[in-house]
Amino acid sequence: MGESARNIVISDEGVEVGAPKTTSAGIPGVAASMRYAMAEMGPQRSLKTLLGLNQVHGFDCPSCAWPDPEPGERKTAEFCENGAKAVAWEATRKRVRPDFFAVHSVAELRALDDHDLEHFGRLTDPVYLAPGATHYAPISWDRALQLVADRLLAMPDPNRAVFYTSGRCSNEAAFAYQLLARRLGTNNLPDCSNMCHDSSGTALTQTIGVGKGTVTRADIAEHADLIIIAGQNPGTNHPRMLTALEEAKRRGAKIIAINPLPEAGFGEFRNPQSPRGLVGRGTQLADELVPVRVNGDLALFNGLNKILTEREDAAPGTVFDHDFLRTYCDGLDACMTAWRALDWARIEEQSGLTRAQIGAIANYVTAADSIIVCWAMGLTQHKNAVPTIREITNFLLLRGNIGRPGAGPSPIRGHSNVQGDRTMGIWERMPDSFLDRLGAEFSFSPPREIGYDTVESIRALRDGKVDVFVALGGNFVAATPDTLVTSESMANCKLTVHVATKLNRSHLYHGDEALLLPCLGRTEIDEQATGPQFVTVEDSMAMVHPSEGKLKPGSPNMRSEVAIVTGLAERLFGDDLGWSRMRDDYRVIRKHIEHVVPGFHSYEERVTQPGGFMLPRPPHDSRTFTTDNGKAHLTVNPPTAVEVPDGCLLLQTVRSHDQFNTTVYGLGDRYRGIKGGRRVVFVHADDLAERGLADGDIVDVINDFGGVERRARRFRAVAYPTTRGCVAAYFPEANLLVPLDSTAEGSNTPTSKSVIVRLERAGGSAV
Repeated sequence: MGESARNIVISDEGVEVGAPKTTSAGIPGVAASMRYAMAEMGPQRSLKTLLGLNQVHGFDCPSCAWPDPEPGERKTAEFCENGAKAVAWEATRKRVRPDFFAVHSVAELRALDDHDLEHFGRLTDPVYLAPGATHYAPISWDRALQLVADRLLAMPDPNRAVFYTSGRCSNEAAFAYQLLARRLGTNNLPDCSNMCHDSSGTALTQTIGVGKGTVTRADIAEHADLIIIAGQNPGTNHPRMLTALEEAKRRGAKIIAINPLPEAGFGEFRNPQSPRGLVGRGTQLADELVPVRVNGDLALFNGLNKILTEREDAAPGTVFDHDFLRTYCDGLDACMTAWRALDWARIEEQSGLTRAQIGAIANYVTAADSIIVCWAMGLTQHKNAVPTIREITNFLLLRGNIGRPGAGPSPIRGHSNVQGDRTMGIWERMPDSFLDRLGAEFSFSPPREIGYDTVESIRALRDGKVDVFVALGGNFVAATPDTLVTSESMANCKLTVHVATKLNRSHLYHGDEALLLPCLGRTEIDEQATGPQFVTVEDSMAMVHPSEGKLKPGSPNMRSEVAIVTGLAERLFGDDLGWSRMRDDYRVIRKHIEHVVPGFHSYEERVTQPGGFMLPRPPHDSRTFTTDNGKAHLTVNPPTAVEVPDGCLLLQTVRSHDQFNTTVYGLGDRYRGIKGGRRVVFVHADDLAERGLADGDIVDVINDFGGVERRARRFRAVAYPTTRGCVAAYFPEANLLVPLDSTAEGSNTPTSKSVIVRLERAGGSAV
């Protein structure tokens, strides 16, 4: 990234700001969905596509990983506003053909914002950026794949390659991809899980022996007495969850939302699938909104467990489930001693809540038989994320809330198959048991050295330790922390390769050479030598089901992800592991998965049953905990929180309602009252006044971690009812403020929800 790119200033000073919404979905959601779908796909294509979305014989939504209802319970329109937009984004009629790149140079495209880049349309043909070239140019598939193979084989060490994966690729593509990397000799398999739920997987593996949640959609909708939603905004990030919460509310369940921002999804839900939701008052979802301080969740759950301990001490046997604790758990005595010793002043300061507020939550807890805790990146992207989730596990274990209906931990994944990718082996540190089975299945010796995760990959790129970077989907540069460092580091590669459906910012920050390889999307027919193929995915709750596109491919020159991966492997290794058979018939891949990955026995037979099948989760299925001693571990997690210097604030990055991950559908956020721009920072009115600022002022947002100034320029300050001392801004625009070297202990996840910032009035005067 040159100095000219550094100095580009994009401002949303003309953004319009209205009052935040207290209702979600309803007629505005339906109207927004249809407007976007019609504009991108047209009437006939919209109807055909949306009616196949999340249906038994249709295709899986390419956005979030929320599970589907049982096959007989699905609606004709089984999608949300963001799902409709995600499908329309992919199934658009717009095309980016090779002549587009002849007109537009890389430098010209860099000056555009992310919204405009992705809205040019679908990539149709492979293109190549030669050394020193200013424009991508057409290249044949044969030449492109041979070029990648030549550069990989020329490396002095296979660990000088990085194979990144987004959460949108299928189980079949992910399995083939990790096999290619390990056949080459590296475990450098970073993925988007490294940036979101690795903290969940780390904590849950340490405490209950499995790095996934243990509940189902039915547990939430049909069985839970109390649902606690912490650090998650379902109305924007997982809108179909609102339907399950509405079902829970109507049978009497209580819902507590723990969040620094009062989100619309916690208010009145107007279900567009019901007449009441369209014309009536809808359903009020949250019984309590708990305005926790950013990074205060560990202190909150420490305080909650302290209160439960005090009540158990006062009336032994009435609060804790001692039969469960005695039979299935260890570590209780040490935890109780630690909770008794906690100081309430410290808990209140760190959580931003009073003892009375935490006690009110405890009243809901002791009145409930079955409790679920749901969370997302609001908990996982902090330095203390792993102990926070361990403390939540403690909370659930105390009253036996794991392994029975309506109870358990539920990390809600943010991308459609990010959990499946990890199950398939997309991880830099897969256990030896997996590598042993992989080696036995394919008669080779997989590497055992731990590879690079996402943060370590960026450091390796920065330090000139990577020759070839390959991305199977995603928008690596925009999604990752410390944007300037990441974008500049890509130039240290000899070759960057992106398998993609659309143009995005990552394609414009490249190595000496670069390739863009267009792939089929989830919505499109995948025809191989043995006929039409389907792929499979795994949702947030470990259900595996098929997905089969219905639309004619956007270009005859697009290839499936599986075909691209296996085609590259053939050029690297010949057909040594049967790559051609895997490409021609995806059943061959599924048979290999059946032999390598636990829980996939009779894969083909079970996945073709309506609704697919659920993977085993021992804590859920039989209260079996696959830890070192077969017990669930209660752990001591002393409360900690980010110390914010005087004059500074604590920033969390968030999505707008009109985006999914780094994909921006529109320049606004209907739920938060924002229209016409994204460079905004949400600040409590009193925090603005304390700094001599007011709503509407234009400010720079600055982070000084490690003595390096990171400056996000010209953001419009928006007075907003967030918790005092806490601010929020959208990613990817604010990702440049997230330090590369500030990560969660134990998981190395970037601390995108704990960024210390200061505000300066744009123009240089400090405030």
